[in-house]
Amino acid sequence: MNIILTACIGNICRSPLAQALLSQELPDHTVMSAGLGALIGQPADPLSVQIAAEHGLNIRAHRAQQISSFLCQKSGLILVMEQAHKDQLVQQFPLARGKVFTLGHYGQFDIADPYRQPREAFEAAFAAIAQGAAAWAPRIQRLSVQKINKPQLTRYSA
Repeated sequence: MNIILTACIGNICRSPLAQALLSQELPDHTVMSAGLGALIGQPADPLSVQIAAEHGLNIRAHRAQQISSFLCQKSGLILVMEQAHKDQLVQQFPLARGKVFTLGHYGQFDIADPYRQPREAFEAAFAAIAQGAAAWAPRIQRLSVQKINKPQLTRYSA
């Protein structure tokens, strides 16, 4: 589970924030983000950039990308912002089933889309993303350590 994918719709508001937070919490992992209807090539929303900077995160270099079968296959875990995203992703990429969860899974919440909303909506989204990332990070660390420590089966030829 060294590669984690975060996803939302446009890949300019929520998933770049989730990517930055999880990257900070999990420096030994590769964290990427993409969108189900990405605004391909667009930078992160200015309010997301500003709020990220206020929390010591830099997402200025982010550019939106469309989620793909390739990204789903190479990711060990896919974290989406809403249950509807999970449903859509699994329908579009059935092989991703079993590794797609909401970022708010452990708190049983969705993260509302702040796109074209006032700053307060971005602050609320950031707080929810931070809560979800804080719940997932130690679990991901434990799973990664378990995989590293898991003995490998060796085949012997007769």
